[in-house]
Amino acid sequence: MTSEAIDYRSEKHIAPQDRLIVALDVANADEARDLVTRMGDAATFYKIGLELCMAGGYFELLDWLVAQQKKVFVDLKFFDVPETVRKAVRALASSGATLATIHGNQSIMEAAVKDKGDLKILAVTALTSLDQGDLNDLGFQCNVEELVLSRARRALEAGVDGIVSSGLEAPMIRRELGERLLVVTPGIRPVENRPSDDQKRTVDVAQAFRNGADYIVVGRPIRNAADPAQAARDIQQTIAEIFTG
Repeated sequence: MTSEAIDYRSEKHIAPQDRLIVALDVANADEARDLVTRMGDAATFYKIGLELCMAGGYFELLDWLVAQQKKVFVDLKFFDVPETVRKAVRALASSGATLATIHGNQSIMEAAVKDKGDLKILAVTALTSLDQGDLNDLGFQCNVEELVLSRARRALEAGVDGIVSSGLEAPMIRRELGERLLVVTPGIRPVENRPSDDQKRTVDVAQAFRNGADYIVVGRPIRNAADPAQAARDIQQTIAEIFTG
């Protein structure tokens, strides 16, 4: 039986409505607050990343989201000398954020988990904007699957809580490592990618969860919808059917 035929659906105790993380990839904190307000109860979990960090008001936005009783995924991909990463994670640990990303080698991952408290640390495996040609250009002497699995194994050894991985590689991770890591899957596209889309290794909502994702991150398909709240509710309905249907 091929891995595609196996249902690797997450067995972790995560509320279905929390499995959707909406990416607030907008120009500034005011736009982010406006989108969250318009979304209402259609989403409970939000990702705030590098664009918002550089726009100003990032941590004020984080505080506001927590005050709105939203869960927050801090996606800044900390990458620096291990001690600096440890201190950055320690500073973030009291913010109320739920998830945060790091991007680095074994010593960086080991440092990141030392003072994380209740914050869950995710190691990035291979960005979903990269394909095999990109990895070749970057000098990696392996295919995407080998790179992702190697990084997932090292993350587990380091005590990291989970990984960020394309839904295409999630079945391999579940097959090799079981449920021991959280798997957060970005690059979700309800329809076929447009040529201008910078995400290359994508899956749809149902496939992502059947492939083993614990959470999915969705940005443009919600943000650019005529009715973002309804777009999120449609995804939530699919998730509910997968996990409670």
